[in-house]
Amino acid sequence: MGDSGTLALVESPVQLLNVLEWAHVHPPAVPTPRPGTAKAVPGPVTPGRPLTIVALAPRDPMTRGQLRRMAELAMDEGITVRWCEARSSRGSLLRTAAELTPALRAAGRVVLGDPFSRLVQVLLPLSRTKEITVVDDGTATMEFTELLAKGARLVRWHRSGRRLSPADAAFGVFASAARRRLTPGAGRRVELFSSMPASPPPGMVLRANRFAWTRARFGPPTISAGTDIVGTSLVETGVVDPERYLTAVAALTRAHGATRYFAHRRESADKLHRLTAETGLQIVRPDLPLELIARRGPIGHTVLSFPSTVVHTLPLALEGTGVRITVCDVDPEWLTDRASPRAQSFLSGITGSARDLHGLASVASVASGTAAAD
Repeated sequence: MGDSGTLALVESPVQLLNVLEWAHVHPPAVPTPRPGTAKAVPGPVTPGRPLTIVALAPRDPMTRGQLRRMAELAMDEGITVRWCEARSSRGSLLRTAAELTPALRAAGRVVLGDPFSRLVQVLLPLSRTKEITVVDDGTATMEFTELLAKGARLVRWHRSGRRLSPADAAFGVFASAARRRLTPGAGRRVELFSSMPASPPPGMVLRANRFAWTRARFGPPTISAGTDIVGTSLVETGVVDPERYLTAVAALTRAHGATRYFAHRRESADKLHRLTAETGLQIVRPDLPLELIARRGPIGHTVLSFPSTVVHTLPLALEGTGVRITVCDVDPEWLTDRASPRAQSFLSGITGSARDLHGLASVASVASGTAAAD
């Protein structure tokens, strides 16, 4: 089999960012920046394969916009990016699979960001590669390694416990094939490139993501005197009650003098309008992942966040800047009736591990309308 290099499959701006971080420590063969752009940040001088990133375009407009911006940054670094409309119509999945099959079969390594994605689960078995790298798609990495070690179905925590739909059953064969490909075995090397506290199963290689590319490429940031809040899409995913969430954000705003709210790309416009009206917060809708926005600045001297990927990534991206990251637990009373039985333990695990690993401060008593730092 010929080796035409490394092929990365990404569906979100965070996944693409983490592919760039991976490429920084495992650089492609020819890291030549585009004419008229900033010089590419050099990684370690080691032999590499040419890297092509395939952006499997999502439907959500905010996610699409951020992914476009991240694709531009990747091209600035001399990396080839292909944009695929994999969800534009009923037949787009089959068309995308047909278009990518030659590249998948020729790739010496496949890098992917979301092993839970049905699109990835369909595409991965088309590859012949014996080398697979999984980069972070946020906190999903922690679930991925846990489920893989158990040999369980690759289903996200907020969907577990639900009845299987006909579509779930139809995709079951692809999911099983993808899980087998993602399980390390004889002649098959699987690498995890992660900034999360994930525990890879036996045989999987773990490489730490320290956000070296982000720190080298951006900043150091200007730090303002204010406090910023990082939003979450837990309301939109049906995990947290919207009224409880609004009350909690209002309490944090009053107690900590917060002035800005960095919205998650999936947060609804109606919820954000209410937040502005009820709290006076300035809503910021970032055009890039928050790690890059924070590193470019300005950023508040204190950043408050609910259970989220950023409680693990921001301490790395902002290392040495003096910015204080503070975590706020989700009270069990905030959970909806539709929330997965795993919701509370999973969310508590995110904040608890962030405190242990990064020494983050905590916020308590938000549910009662007050917010006190411990």
